[in-house]
Amino acid sequence: MTVQPDRPAPSPHRPSVTPGPVDDRHAPRTVPAGQYADDHAADYDRWFAKPGVTTATVDMLTELAGEGRILELGVGTGRVALPLARRGFDVHGIEASAAMAARLRAKPGGDNVHVTLGDFADVPVEGPFSLILVVGGTLFELTSHESLQRCLIASADRLTPTGALVLDAHVPEALAVAAASGVPEVVSETDDHLILCHRRIDPSTATYQSHYLVHEGDRTRHLRVRFHYASPGELDLMAERAGLRLRRRLGSWTGEPFTRASSYHVSVYERL
Repeated sequence: MTVQPDRPAPSPHRPSVTPGPVDDRHAPRTVPAGQYADDHAADYDRWFAKPGVTTATVDMLTELAGEGRILELGVGTGRVALPLARRGFDVHGIEASAAMAARLRAKPGGDNVHVTLGDFADVPVEGPFSLILVVGGTLFELTSHESLQRCLIASADRLTPTGALVLDAHVPEALAVAAASGVPEVVSETDDHLILCHRRIDPSTATYQSHYLVHEGDRTRHLRVRFHYASPGELDLMAERAGLRLRRRLGSWTGEPFTRASSYHVSVYERL
């Protein structure tokens, strides 16, 4: 299935992964959590940048931001943070990978985004913020419901009274249907590379594993990335436990309604 322009870009840059070449002559190696980002920081923008979805994302976030500071959890190489900073916002970010943060800082305007190295589950910065965002499916990089709950509680504590927490995520049921079809998703296709993704769902652990095949030049690489998912209803309940309530839910960054046919959601939470 080809990724549509308004779908969130995949973000396989912080969970535990097991990358290895497809060539059977090379045995795959296990990489500790966080090392994937350091290994592939230089490739990430080329492989996973989504100009169409980025513009729509930044436009919606601009409407929600208000007058205060903005915080992005899992800021990565600055796909969203840098455009927000160019629009005049005071943007902060949390990133686990020093290599990713270095790529952000090296870009034009990178010094205008204040980056804290650390685990975004703990939100290790002082508030308040008028907008906290975690986009590109990055929320599901957290390894358990407990770490997700901890992140929501910490985020709520750092919001202004009228602030908003914005996230996007896949709908698990839609992931399961796509996985069962056996048809790989075309993540990115250019004259220089082709990236395919096949996902395997494990409902017994509420996880899914994304298998990425990256063909570039004369080399094909196989990257395996594990995510921990929650349904929209579960997220709403966890948000309520954190002192948040759903303000609105959309089916895309371009503002399409969220319906039973939606494969992912954009959810905006506010303080109770």
